Amino acid sequence: MIEQAFGQRVRYLRKLKNISQEELAFRARLHKNYICDIENGRRNVSLKAIAKIAKGLDVTIDALFIQ
Repeated sequence: MIEQAFGQRVRYLRKLKNISQEELAFRARLHKNYICDIENGRRNVSLKAIAKIAKGLDVTIDALFIQ
């Protein structure tokens, strides 16, 4: 599923940057539980949330989709 693939990519980039889910949530201005749900493929993420996650990870939006 696309949600699982996206979540795995977010987790990979987050761990690459050596930050916690809580830190990513703070940087992205999203709730920690929301980040957890995304990484576990339980959320259908909006474009606004994708932009916030990219900013929180300090990557471009396309980096969230290119492996």
